[in-house]
Amino acid sequence: MLIWSESCAAFFLLLGKPSSPMKRGNQTGVGNFLLQGFSEELDMQSFFFGLFLSIFLVTFTGNLLIFLAICSDSHLHTPMYFFLSNLSFADICFTSTTIPKMLLNIQTLDKTITYEGFLSQIFFFIVFACLDNLLLTVMAYDRFVAICHPLHYSVIMNPRLCGLLALGSWSVMGSLLETLTLWGLCFCKNMEIPHFFCDLPEVLKLSCSDTLINNTVNYFVNIVLGLFPLSGILFSYSQIFSSILKISSTRGKYKAFSTCGSHLSVVSLFYGTGLGVYLSSAVTSSSRTSLVASVMYTIVTPMLNPFIYSLRNRDMMGALAALLRKEVPLSIRTIIGLS
Repeated sequence: MLIWSESCAAFFLLLGKPSSPMKRGNQTGVGNFLLQGFSEELDMQSFFFGLFLSIFLVTFTGNLLIFLAICSDSHLHTPMYFFLSNLSFADICFTSTTIPKMLLNIQTLDKTITYEGFLSQIFFFIVFACLDNLLLTVMAYDRFVAICHPLHYSVIMNPRLCGLLALGSWSVMGSLLETLTLWGLCFCKNMEIPHFFCDLPEVLKLSCSDTLINNTVNYFVNIVLGLFPLSGILFSYSQIFSSILKISSTRGKYKAFSTCGSHLSVVSLFYGTGLGVYLSSAVTSSSRTSLVASVMYTIVTPMLNPFIYSLRNRDMMGALAALLRKEVPLSIRTIIGLS
């Protein structure tokens, strides 16, 4: 998979010597694209490099710790944490498709991306964006069963169903349709993408070919893999809120709501920022506004997810502490107060 080799090379070359610009010459006859990024000012490049490198490291480390903590603690081998581990791994992959390449471009002052890298980045970006979407939907269904049908929870959310739901989320192929339709497009003049990654709507604006088929496929995929899952989440939470309101005690309501509060926060953040991107694109033609909005759901949201799911979760905090005690040397544990 080209994007993984390119992303890994980008990450490990960040502190190395600047590489030479990518050359033209692929079988399609299409030249390299230019990712304009955030700023043309040289004085700002160091700031953006440090900022997004820090965000990437926090995102990667936080989600990896969540994933490892769930895998290592048998008490967390439940449907809710099983789906959370999948979401954490998906967020690592999601950010790894865009940030390492952006950091490499900033560090080398070379904004080019090859045509093959361009197609690969679009493919994997849509794959993991849709995967996040579907996993959030599955997690909403899990909370719906836990709160609305607590006595039948273990029967309904059995290991076989959980495996099928996770497999179904990972098997999404909507990105393949959207990527394949790009092969026939011509990019005659302007090859500059006003973004820090290959954002499909911005790419389609650059084409001098008829994009009717691309837009049709794009809308179809957005409806099937965007609107339908969102409808499922809204339905699940309408039933959850209805069940919570029927609970007589305040303590019971708080306990029921606390079991889905973290997931609701992540859903609000993910869909709120995602919808903000498309609404800003519809309201204004400014690509800069869309760029800033994209940062929220492509970079900030995956970074915040580990904090949202762990800070107010005693089970998760206990598992993380146990993992760090097991893996971190005693001298470091003493310094940070874990021993």
